[in-house]
Amino acid sequence: MKKFDDLKKLVTSLEADADKFYNKTNNAAGTRVRKGMQDLKNIAQAIRLEIQEAKNKEA
Repeated sequence: MKKFDDLKKLVTSLEADADKFYNKTNNAAGTRVRKGMQDLKNIAQAIRLEIQEAKNKEA
C-alpha cells in the first residue's frame, strides 16, 4: 500500500508544474512533468508486479 500512497503523492506534486506548463507555457515545468510521468510509470509497474506476485502466491 505504501507504493500506492507514493503514487498519489507524486501525482499531487506534479499538479503545479502541469498547470505552469499548460496554462503559462513554462517549458521547464513541462520537463519536470515529463520526468514525473516517467517516475509514475515506474511506480505503477512496480505496483502491478507486486499485485501479480501476491495473486500468484494465493493460487
